[in-house]
Amino acid sequence: MIRLQINGTSHDVDAADDTPLLWVLRDHLDMTGTKFGCGIAQCGACTVHVDGRATRSCVTPAAAVQGRAVTTIEGLGEGVTHAVQKAWAEHVVPQCGYCQSGQIMAAIAMLQSIPDPTDDQIDAVMSGNLCRCGTYPRIRAAIKDAAAAIRNDSQH
Repeated sequence: MIRLQINGTSHDVDAADDTPLLWVLRDHLDMTGTKFGCGIAQCGACTVHVDGRATRSCVTPAAAVQGRAVTTIEGLGEGVTHAVQKAWAEHVVPQCGYCQSGQIMAAIAMLQSIPDPTDDQIDAVMSGNLCRCGTYPRIRAAIKDAAAAIRNDSQH
């Protein structure tokens, strides 16, 4: 039995210690916002936050996150996350939408540590999140707008 803290709620999960967190989320807890993309931590579709850091859930054993705070796309709240989600909608970032939960989770984690990222910083941090539809210019624009909105909100 593994005890996990996900989106602020404790869950006891009957899974092997080495079961990837992705499969615990999707198959055991019915949290399907986190997507399977590649299974080898190369595409970013499975990105969640573990203690606030962007983490690939497809290669993270569930037992490795016991006692740590896991946040999925379903558990996002206000503040930075709201600004990112709003910018995503304003820039019509999703095309097929499959990668977007991972993209959003990576963008939020970046903005929490780099509040005013340059284009190069955005490209470097987001390069591990693949988008088959090629919406990278819209992703970058949305991140820049979200960063500006967050800065403006913090000045008031």
